[in-house]
Amino acid sequence: MLIIGIDPGITGAICFLENGKIKDVIDMPTMASGNKNKKQINGSQIFNEISLRIKSYKSENVNVVVEQVSAMPGQGVTSMFNFGQSFGVIKGVCAAMRLPIYFVRPAKWKKHFDLINSQKDSSRVKAIEMFPAFSPMLSLKKDLNKADAILIANYHLNTMENKSS
Repeated sequence: MLIIGIDPGITGAICFLENGKIKDVIDMPTMASGNKNKKQINGSQIFNEISLRIKSYKSENVNVVVEQVSAMPGQGVTSMFNFGQSFGVIKGVCAAMRLPIYFVRPAKWKKHFDLINSQKDSSRVKAIEMFPAFSPMLSLKKDLNKADAILIANYHLNTMENKSS
C-alpha cells in the first residue's frame, strides 16, 4: 500500500510511504500567483508528482492523508483564504484522481507521537529517530514540513493496522 501524507500549504510537503518505508518526500509544488512575489500551490504539478509515483511504484492501493487544519487566532484573513484555497486544490486533485482521501487533525497525529506541547522542531527529531536512513533529507530546520508529512503518513499506517486487527 502507498500512503501519501500531505502537510498542506505553501511551505508544506508530500510524503510517499510504501509498506512502511519512505519512498520520497518533496516540498509542496508551488508557482507564482501573479502579485508581488506571492506563491500558490501548483495543482497540475501535484497531480503530476502523485501520478508519476503511483506508476513508478506500481501501487494499486493508494490512500491520501491530509492534515486538516483550520483558522488560528491572529492569522490574517488573506493568509487564511490562501491556505483554504491550497487545501481545496489538494482535495480537488485527489478527487479528480479518484484517490481515497482521509483527514487528520494536527492534535490527533501529534498526540500519537507524543508531540503535544513540545518544541516546534520535535516532529523533525521524531521523524529522524523513526527513519534514520532518511535523516540527510531532514537536516535543516526548514525540513520541518517534510517531517510533518512523514509523520502524517506514518500515523495513518499505524492507525490503519490497529483498526484491521
